[in-house]
Amino acid sequence: MKMISRRDFLKASAVVGATGVLTACGGSSASTAASSTAASTAASSTAAAASGSANVGVCIYQFADNFMTLYRTDLEEYLKDMGYSVTIVDGKNDQNTQTEQINTFLQQGVDVLVINPVQTTSAQTIVDTIKPSETPIVFINREPDKSVLDSYADKCCYVGADARQSGTYQGELILETETQGDINGDGKITYIMCKGDPENIDAQYRTEYSIKALTDAGKEVECLYEYLDNWDQTTAQQDVANALAQYGEKIEVVFCNNDAMALGALQSLQQAGRTVGKDVYLVGVDALSEAVQNVVDGNMTGTVLNDDVGQATAAAAATKLYVEGSKVEQYYWVDYVKVTKENAAQYIK
Repeated sequence: MKMISRRDFLKASAVVGATGVLTACGGSSASTAASSTAASTAASSTAAAASGSANVGVCIYQFADNFMTLYRTDLEEYLKDMGYSVTIVDGKNDQNTQTEQINTFLQQGVDVLVINPVQTTSAQTIVDTIKPSETPIVFINREPDKSVLDSYADKCCYVGADARQSGTYQGELILETETQGDINGDGKITYIMCKGDPENIDAQYRTEYSIKALTDAGKEVECLYEYLDNWDQTTAQQDVANALAQYGEKIEVVFCNNDAMALGALQSLQQAGRTVGKDVYLVGVDALSEAVQNVVDGNMTGTVLNDDVGQATAAAAATKLYVEGSKVEQYYWVDYVKVTKENAAQYIK
């Protein structure tokens, strides 16, 4: 009998689930251009709701991001299965580029905009640009401040996962090891941190809450160094190599805000002759296939599933609600999942 992977199963379920009810927790020149398209956009939305079709514009902060590649692939599939026309653009990690793309979508009169912002600090400007057109916005993956969503009530929502949970799970993965992170038994956990984009709330929360999980458990910790690696595997590899040269065996734990950086860290750990699970621990976030396989093989302590399938499903469902003119909540949350050697096999995509 042919086995179906967890990812394929979830995707099959998601297509059905996206048409159902979402579970939610509530809680310039550009403006001129947007205003000029408002009437046509409203007419287009009305027609879309009546016919069940819609034009959806999707802005991704950067196609080169491994996780967002999975996410946008899922999202495109679900939206097209709903009968919508979908255009997805690459912001190339440049806010000015993304702003131009948003203005183009507004001029084209799309029915809904799904936006993964390059900079969350620019989210209010994005809303102010779009608001005159009355085009609904589904923010994804990078959480804007609540005040941003409040400023466009009933036309703007956020779909994502609470990054505090992912950070907490990383800390718990360390606490669940044989030595609880204190490999040398001196009563203190010494670590380095590979951080993502400093403006990204996910990076901030993962950095904070991974360590908070340790201190809340009564552990003494010492940060040897925090590296700003901007989600990048190569940068993390270089920085961890430098850290190993400087701190050597003092490094007991390597925390990484995502799996790409964890994979880079693993390369340097292996090159330095360090063995994960024996003289160092390594954790990431995203549950990328390569990272999960390394968990299975014992080369990573664990990772945290950032559920692209669940988030893409929820984003597609929120888009559908906007197209239909139905009530949309302000927040839709998707849980993270701890991935360990015991359960990793089911998360290989």
